[in-house]
Amino acid sequence: MQTVAFNSARPLPAKPRIDSARLLDGARELVIEHAGQEYHLRLTRNDKLILTK
Repeated sequence: MQTVAFNSARPLPAKPRIDSARLLDGARELVIEHAGQEYHLRLTRNDKLILTK
């Protein structure tokens, strides 16, 4: 069995973060274009996010 050591001396870079309220800007749905495809991000009645193609 091989043991893998991780270097914990350097912290990982922070990932970009955006608040969903800012992203939706008052809307319940938005369209994200990626690689020529459309994806729909919807906010449900239960305050959950759903991403569909």
